[in-house]
Amino acid sequence: MFELSGVTKRYPGGDGLGPVDLAVPAGRTLCVIGPSGSGKSTLLRLLLGLARADQGQVRFEGREVPGQDVLALRRRMGYVVQGGGLFPHLTAGGNAGLLARHLGWDEDRLAARLAELSRLVQLPPEALSRYPRQLSGGQAQRVSLMRALVLDPPVLLLDEPMGALDPVTRHDLRLDLRQAFARLGKTVVVVTHDLAEAVALGDRLLLLRDGRVAQQGTPAEVLASPADEFVARFVGAQRESLPGPGGAA
Repeated sequence: MFELSGVTKRYPGGDGLGPVDLAVPAGRTLCVIGPSGSGKSTLLRLLLGLARADQGQVRFEGREVPGQDVLALRRRMGYVVQGGGLFPHLTAGGNAGLLARHLGWDEDRLAARLAELSRLVQLPPEALSRYPRQLSGGQAQRVSLMRALVLDPPVLLLDEPMGALDPVTRHDLRLDLRQAFARLGKTVVVVTHDLAEAVALGDRLLLLRDGRVAQQGTPAEVLASPADEFVARFVGAQRESLPGPGGAA
């Protein structure tokens, strides 16, 4: 689905990404983890076409991302931004259905789609008539996910989708997202600094450090066989939050 070959992106001050080689197969969930400033959000922006690589190639479905129609490309990628990014003057339903209305969907079709998505993300139907200020943090994130899914894109990209939520809400939403990803069968890339979140959601993990790949593999591989001291310290610092043996119950 996505292929990155020798990709480098630099910003003033030295922050950025690369060089990185990466393949994200269709239908899999990749969780990109690492400390602040490691290049996680830069990678997501490159996949979306919001940033252009200084060197190397970013390909989506075999075609170079900057060479594609940007609007058509975005409609094939659902994007959940940090904090949800809901418009305060629109109801939850207005936010979730914004792209579909822009494309001319009739109200019956849109209402049916929103009802379907509210069931998928476990959002009470009555919440669709509320404004963002009237929603809990978890409800707002569910609305943001509905907005990303409304056009049924093959790809979902999520940037710290649970970063501002309390622990209980994070736990509940994590379980719902895992179930939703399994049902949808889409290609998903999740950016997070939370190892427990990444292990719960991802088929594969990509751990970044200073813009470079420190390790990639299945959650079991990364946890059992850290590639170096940095990976071992990153895993060890969060091991108590992990479910199962060696972590929290």
